[in-house]
Amino acid sequence: MGFDYYIALDISRSAQDADIKKAYRRLALKNHWLNARDPGSAERFKQIAEAYDVLSDPIKKAIYDKFGEEGLKGGIPPEFSSQLTWTKGYVFHGDANKVFHEFFGGDNPYSDFYDAEGREVCLNFGGLRGRGIKKQDPPIERDLYLSLEDLFFGCTKKIKISRRVMNEDRFSSTIKDKILTIDVQPGWRQGTRITFEKEGDQGPNIIPADIIFIVKEKLHPRFRREDDNLFFVSSIPLGKALTCCTVEVRTLDDRLLNIPINDIVHRCSRCRSLTFIYRAPPGCGARCRREGGLQQGSPRISTL
Repeated sequence: MGFDYYIALDISRSAQDADIKKAYRRLALKNHWLNARDPGSAERFKQIAEAYDVLSDPIKKAIYDKFGEEGLKGGIPPEFSSQLTWTKGYVFHGDANKVFHEFFGGDNPYSDFYDAEGREVCLNFGGLRGRGIKKQDPPIERDLYLSLEDLFFGCTKKIKISRRVMNEDRFSSTIKDKILTIDVQPGWRQGTRITFEKEGDQGPNIIPADIIFIVKEKLHPRFRREDDNLFFVSSIPLGKALTCCTVEVRTLDDRLLNIPINDIVHRCSRCRSLTFIYRAPPGCGARCRREGGLQQGSPRISTL
């Protein structure tokens, strides 16, 4: 019979991800060889690492919660195996230091206070010398979906993030919320990247990751954007297609355009009579950034 992972981390079974991280952080530091004096701390350090390795992984945790340690280590039950390529039972790799390193971003979270041999280092002016080399976490990228109206007029988006923030003791940390504000500029295109430097999780001996939002255009019910042009598809009855007719187009800034179609319309023909560029609104195309200021592309009509 193995040990209970929840007991190992001293948390309840209803603990959330933030609680699991907090418990591991506290117990790992307490049982680390630089801090612990108890002969049994080394074994506890390994048990804590295994418990965190399981409970911090949503899939392993779900299997453990439902089937216990025997189900987790004996093999994935059939109802899970259809969703996963991993079908063997879980085996802890046994490297507690690897878990510790990945969590804290370094082999030694105390390196700001100790030299390579574990001796405390104090400088003459009272400061503490850090010998660890800080490494920045890789960027965290998230999609930012915007409508054509957002990209035409510009707007402000506020996004709440939760991140780990170091406490004053420089060892422990707290999960805190923060609001990031994005001022969407008229004319941004799909793929525009907005970077918030060093807004990721904080930790000893790591530089917080940059958070990058990448603009994705939402599908629009009336227009399709190509570069700085907007395409509008209109269905015209056969009788009107064989004669002259007028097509109504409601623009993004809510103006109604009456577009005369003077030629016989063929399937998928394009009306090129609307080819105009504005340096300032009002206009009908997608706004774009050019040298010298804001411009707008051309609205085009495709008929079916």
